[in-house]
Amino acid sequence: MHAYRSHTCADLNASNVGDTVRLSGWVHRVRDHGGILFIDLRDHYGITQVLADPDSAAFSALENVRSEWCIRIDGEVKARDPELVNKNIPTGEIEIFIREMEVLGASAELPLQVFGEPDFPEETRLKYRFLDLRRETLHNNMILRSNVVKSIRQRMDDQGFNEFQTPIITASSPEGARDFLVPSRQFPGKFYALPQAPQQFKQMIMVAGFDKYFQIAPCFRDEDPRADRSPTDFYQLDLEMSFVDQQDVFDTIEPVLKGVFKDFGKGRPVSQDWPQISYKDAALWYGTDKPDLRNPIKMQIVSEHFAGSGFKIFASILENEGTEIRAIPAPKGGSRKFCDRMNAFAQKEGLPGMGYIFWRDQGEGLEAAGPLAKNIGPERTEAIRQQLGLEVGDAAFFLGGKPKTFEGVAGRARVEIGEQLNLTNADSFEFAWIVDFPMYERDAETGKVDFSHNPFSMPQGGMDALDADDPETILGYQYDLACNGYELISGAIRNHRPEIMYKAFGIAGYPKEEVTKRFGGMVNAFTYGAPPHGGCAAGIDRIVMLLADEQSIRQVIMFPMNQRAEDLMLNGPSDPTNEQLRELGLRVIPQED
Repeated sequence: MHAYRSHTCADLNASNVGDTVRLSGWVHRVRDHGGILFIDLRDHYGITQVLADPDSAAFSALENVRSEWCIRIDGEVKARDPELVNKNIPTGEIEIFIREMEVLGASAELPLQVFGEPDFPEETRLKYRFLDLRRETLHNNMILRSNVVKSIRQRMDDQGFNEFQTPIITASSPEGARDFLVPSRQFPGKFYALPQAPQQFKQMIMVAGFDKYFQIAPCFRDEDPRADRSPTDFYQLDLEMSFVDQQDVFDTIEPVLKGVFKDFGKGRPVSQDWPQISYKDAALWYGTDKPDLRNPIKMQIVSEHFAGSGFKIFASILENEGTEIRAIPAPKGGSRKFCDRMNAFAQKEGLPGMGYIFWRDQGEGLEAAGPLAKNIGPERTEAIRQQLGLEVGDAAFFLGGKPKTFEGVAGRARVEIGEQLNLTNADSFEFAWIVDFPMYERDAETGKVDFSHNPFSMPQGGMDALDADDPETILGYQYDLACNGYELISGAIRNHRPEIMYKAFGIAGYPKEEVTKRFGGMVNAFTYGAPPHGGCAAGIDRIVMLLADEQSIRQVIMFPMNQRAEDLMLNGPSDPTNEQLRELGLRVIPQED
């Protein structure tokens, strides 16, 4: 017999009754039933109930065993009494009478419990991540992640893609986030960088003539943490294709994600027709470029109904250039109580409140109610109701100003309304492509123009488009894929023409010499017959987070950092030794308190 096991803890069933077997695993739970010791023995594959009574030679040793000890047992498979069969586990028809037991690894007192998965502070869970990962939910999340990656690789291979690995140590390049710099021992005073993405390398793979590339790529960005973003590193499905347009990229990646979400989404519906929504419309309708389409609410501009009206706040706002009033429809939200709740929500978001109108019938026909309705009169409120398609029992909320100042709050209010009124179909996956991103954005305070998205994108219209008087009107062949309020994919058709690249970067304030210095390798490659190409990158962590129905990506990453970008398990980041600093020619300047 094998030194540790003849079967796993998920293998045995009624067909094994009478067999002598050997199992190894962790003590999941110990129960003493009147002198008979029952142990749920757990390994990676499942759980088997084992037991011993005082007649067993192993009984006295088993009395010392505690939760999460790692043990080996030998014993005989017995059938459970019919009334004691556990139909919830594959091994529920049998149990093992222990003849012999060996402790393979005793456990100290546990800082967190594995059985039952009680709640513990995240700091404790991350410090003892090796124990946290034994818990069923987290363990299953990691297996889900492995299977998702395996499925993605197979689907990409089926479409004729080749997987290539790109360097982890490379040169720094501005790609929208802070680099992690790596000092060089051989070149004192110079630094490598961990790649924010394989962007330049995958484009040069296209120049090299490899038509379809993909990689499950690690990316490193020194970012502030969020629930859906790691502060240090993450993995993405990175792909690039030659001789393609935007639709070709969509047609390639859609079946991959549809298949993954169908196979691992636990039966939840996956939308099959993925709309293409312009960035401008997404901001207007949803207040975000990653809309949750499970919520059917669409915001609308209603400025004309407030211009010159008796509601002086909105009327005066509209006298300023670039302002507008937007309405958030709230079907079935037509009560003062609900409107008060949404006002409280707006105040938590830092606003004095939101204007609202709700429609009711008090026996005399349809009536618009609320302070706003009294100020603008029945004719205007009726025009608003008809534009928004609302009925008795419905409401609408209003925000005004320059769109960039209130779009975010409006978007969050839309989400809150959808959830509170049960309008959002939480049990589904709804996808949408966001397209036609502006190439540039202007800083409101400094007036400086910079890239708003991927700087390596081809402008729509090529070189001629870059002659526009207002850079903010220039659109790029850039696109994101949103699902349930999260950005899952970002990509673009690339700028493969050096002269267009120089001009595009020049608009953002990068002189030709700076572009050549920072991106010389790619610019040089583009002078040797670069093909038109494009691609995208899909976030593995977020995909698995959605499939696992988790709210934080730390629940689907094997060894994540905490919110402060600290590794509590291995105590990173750590202080370098003086010898390491001398070898690198570095000196640490103490930070003032």
